[in-house]
Amino acid sequence: MTGYLNLILRLAIWFLLTANFSAVNIIIGISVALLLPHSHKSRAALKDWLRALWEIVMALPQAYIEAVEIMFRPHTQEVVTMERVPPRRTPGLIFLDIFLITFTPKTIVLKYHEDGWYEVHRVQRRKKT
Repeated sequence: MTGYLNLILRLAIWFLLTANFSAVNIIIGISVALLLPHSHKSRAALKDWLRALWEIVMALPQAYIEAVEIMFRPHTQEVVTMERVPPRRTPGLIFLDIFLITFTPKTIVLKYHEDGWYEVHRVQRRKKT
C-alpha cells in the first residue's frame, strides 16, 4: 500500500513541477514515477503515511492563521533550531516532513542532516523583557 502512496507522491511532485494535465504529460509522469529508483529496504508503515498526510491537512488552517498573524503583528526575531526527524522515515516521508515545515509562513527547513535532524529557521515575535 505504501508503494502506491510513494507513486502518488512522485506524480504529485511531477504535476506541481510541470503544471500540465494533458494526456501526454500524465503518461510521461507515470513513466517517470515508475522509472525513478526506489528502495525496497525501508518500508514505511501505512500509519506513518496517513499521519503525515493528516498533518498536511491540518497545516492548511495553521498556514492561514500564521499569515494573518505576520501581517498584523510584526515578527522581528529569527531563530534557527534543530528538530529531530521521527524514527523510521523513508525518503518520501522525509520529503513530506520538510514540505510540512516549509508550508507554514513562519518556518522553513534550511538543511536536512543525514544523522536525523532538520535545521529549521523560524520567525517569531520578540519577547517582551
